[in-house]
Amino acid sequence: MNQREKRLYLIRTLLEERRSDQTMAIPSEEAAQRRLLRSLFNIRMPASISPDFLQVQDEYLQEETRRKGITDLSDLSPLEPGLYLWQGDITTLRCDAIVNAANSGMTGCYQPCHNCIDNCIHTFAGIQLRNACAEMMEKQGYAEPCGQARITPAYNLPCKYVIHTVGPIVQGRLTKRHEELLASCYRSCLELAEQNGCKSIAFCCISTGVFGFPKREAAEIAVQTVKDWKTGKNSAIQVIFNVFGEEDLAVYRRILQ
Repeated sequence: MNQREKRLYLIRTLLEERRSDQTMAIPSEEAAQRRLLRSLFNIRMPASISPDFLQVQDEYLQEETRRKGITDLSDLSPLEPGLYLWQGDITTLRCDAIVNAANSGMTGCYQPCHNCIDNCIHTFAGIQLRNACAEMMEKQGYAEPCGQARITPAYNLPCKYVIHTVGPIVQGRLTKRHEELLASCYRSCLELAEQNGCKSIAFCCISTGVFGFPKREAAEIAVQTVKDWKTGKNSAIQVIFNVFGEEDLAVYRRILQ
C-alpha cells in the first residue's frame, strides 16, 4: 500500500470502531483525510486493536515523520557545553528522550487536532502510547501529581522515550509554589532520563501554553534548574531546549547567550 491507501485503511478501520460514524463520508482531498485521521486518533479511547492495524499505522506514521524531516542531535551545535537550543517540531527530533507537557490524566489530548504538544506527541507516536499511558495510570490508581515524571517508549517517534510531566497551572498571580513545581518537573525528568540510561533529553516549554506560566519566568527556571542539576550531579547528559514559536526562541536566546 502507498501512503494514501494506508491512510484510507486506517480511517476506515477507526470509523468502523465507532458505530455511529460508520456511514461518514471520507473526504477525497489529502489534507482533509489527514485531518480526519488525526481527529480519529485523538478521540479514540484506550483500547487494543489488531496487529494488522498497528503494522499499517506504524509504517504510515514513520513515513509521515520521515517526510517532515528528522533532525538528529548530532546536527545541532551547543550554545554552552551540553546545552542546546532548537526551534522545530519535537516529534521529528532524534535523541534519547523528549519531554511531553502532559495533563494529570496522562493519556493525551482528546481534542481533535488541537495544536498542543501533548496532542502532537500522541498523534505521531501512535495509539500504542495512549494505551501504555492508560495502563500505567490504571496501575497507579490516581491522577498524576504536578512536578513528577513518568516514562514510556516513544513507539513511532524518532526518539527512544517520551517522559511525561504535569506542570503547574497558573491562574492569576505567579507564586513561589508555581516556580517550585515547575523546577521539580525539570529535575524529575532529568532524574528519570538518567535512570533509564538516556544520554540526551529534549525539553519543551513546560506549562507555558494553556497552563499559563509566563514564558520568560518559565525559561529562566528551566535553564537554571537544568544547569544546577547537571552541576550537582556532575552529569554529562545533553539537554536540548526545544521551542516552536519565535517568542520562545527569543526568550531562550537571551537567557542562554
